[in-house]
Formats: sequence, structure tokens, C-alpha cells
Amino acid sequence: MQRPLFEHYDIDESTFWKEVNQLPSLYAERGLNVSSDTIYLNHLLSYVKNGPLRGLTNQKLMELGSELEFCQGLPDFFKDLSRIPEDPEFSSFDFKIEHYVISTGLAPMIRGSKIYPYIEDVFACEFIESPVPPHYMSQTELSLPLDLEISQVGMTVDNTIKTRFIFEINKGSNKNPAIDVNTSIPHADRRIPIEQMIYVADGPSDVPVFTVVRQMGGKAYAVYDPKNEREFEQTCELVERSRVHNNGPSDYRSTSPTAIWMKQKTREILRAMIKKKAGRT
Repeated sequence: MQRPLFEHYDIDESTFWKEVNQLPSLYAERGLNVSSDTIYLNHLLSYVKNGPLRGLTNQKLMELGSELEFCQGLPDFFKDLSRIPEDPEFSSFDFKIEHYVISTGLAPMIRGSKIYPYIEDVFACEFIESPVPPHYMSQTELSLPLDLEISQVGMTVDNTIKTRFIFEINKGSNKNPAIDVNTSIPHADRRIPIEQMIYVADGPSDVPVFTVVRQMGGKAYAVYDPKNEREFEQTCELVERSRVHNNGPSDYRSTSPTAIWMKQKTREILRAMIKKKAGRT
């Protein structure tokens, strides 16, 4: 995801990630524990503070998001899935399909990308540009810097926190802030039951979410780069260990096995909803 950012500021991408990968062990030697999933955010801020990314703003991240390249078939696949409720067998029901992005990447770049018009919500990492000063509550005016740039981490998303967002979607916290994600809500009253979800991700780091979704009746699917044999092996291991229902290439064109599987499972979910409704009436 960060490639357009590095290219724009003429930063060597491989060097940046080598540095990031060394940070957990480096800080461990100093007696500090850091998250390997999100320490890259702090390192980006170090690049801002020390010059290579000087002047980087959320607006600039959004603009660079327009340069993001996606897997084959995206974003058209979102439209294909959203049209399934128009099939004759479902058209008499008021079904709606929603798409969400839950990512350890940068929310502003996702919002600036070509997939954003097709998704309901984004849960990803955020930066703060103008942090409020100490004792701000006693000040009548808060001055803003003339030259904005990101300076603090506002939201971090790691592979464990992703499960929280699954439950926010499940309970409807993302639609109604008055609903606390930790509130006990009867299963029947939850906005989107997990058994009506399909979670798609690209590997072992998503095992916590795969596990939660699958255990609670949802569908879990692991994708891999068709050119990467190791990724294929990893997703096969997830299938063999019953972490996911199936795996397939990160290719979302209409005739790909991934697209076909997801469309089939979407129809199965809708049919199950119809059957459940008929059983209650």
C-alpha cells in the first residue's frame, strides 16, 4: 500500500521495510516491547520528523491513494457481488450487501483509492496532524500550525484488533456510536450476524479473525499471490488446519475460482436467511 508514498518522496522501499523489520529486536535490546504489526507507523513519523517525509499530511496520503493498484478484477467485483440480490430468487426480498476494509494499512490512502466508493466503511490506521496542547480545555482559542504535517498516531490496527471491528460491524457500533462494542446484545438483535459474513484475507497473520468468523458461523477465505508458491503453501496450511473454509488466488475477475466461490457463498447466505425467515413466520 505504501509504495506510491515512497515513490513520490523518492524513498527506497526495501530499505524502509528492512529498517522496520529490525525495530522490534532493536527495541527489545533496550527493554521495550513494540508491536511488529504497527511499529511501521512510528517509523513513518520518524521519516517525517527527520526530513525524508517532511510536510506529509493526511490530504497528501489521500491523493497518493489514487495511485494504489489492486488485484485483478477489483473494484468491479464489488459491483458484481452487490448485484446478487437482484437475482430473481432474491429480488422480492430487501437484501443489501455491504463491503468493508479492515487493514493494518493507512486509512487516508484507502479513502483516496478507487475502491472507496464501493465500500461501506474503513477500519485502518490513522494519523493526527495537529495534536491539541496540554491544558487545551482551559484555552479559549487553539492555534493551528501554518504548515500541517502528521505528527502522532491516532489509530492503530493490528491483527488482533481486527477482531474488534468484526464485532463493531456485527453489533452495529460503526453505524450507531451509542452502541458500545462491549455491550451485551442478544444475537437476534445484532445488525449483521457473523454467520452472514465472508472474511477474505491473505495469510497466517489474519488467523485470529479467521478463527472468530469461522467459529461463529461465518465464511473464511484465504487468498494468495498466484505467482508466489510460498503464499500458496501457507493458505493450504490454513485450509488443512481448518482455519479457513477454502483458499484461492487473489484474482477477482468473474471467472476466477475466488470470485466463483464468493458468489456461491453469498447466495448460500441469502438462501439461509430466507429459510430462517420462513421458519419464524
